[in-house]
Amino acid sequence: MCLGVPGKILSLEPNEVGMTMGKVSFGGVAKEVCLAYVPEAQVGDYVIVHAGFALNTMNEEEANEVFVLLREMGELTELTD
Repeated sequence: MCLGVPGKILSLEPNEVGMTMGKVSFGGVAKEVCLAYVPEAQVGDYVIVHAGFALNTMNEEEANEVFVLLREMGELTELTD
């Protein structure tokens, strides 16, 4: 199953072709993510990420609710592998 996973933006950095990239934390695991589809996103914001692309922003409460559900489903193990 493919999931969009919430993560918190830790940093913003343009890449060599001018697209905004960022370090995003998924429950403590940081990954590089393309933020081009969410130009309004800032450091500290939460975004939904699928296949390395942030698709939209969300608030912290919504992100925490999703993390609770993913833990209950046992779906967070992929992030730590």
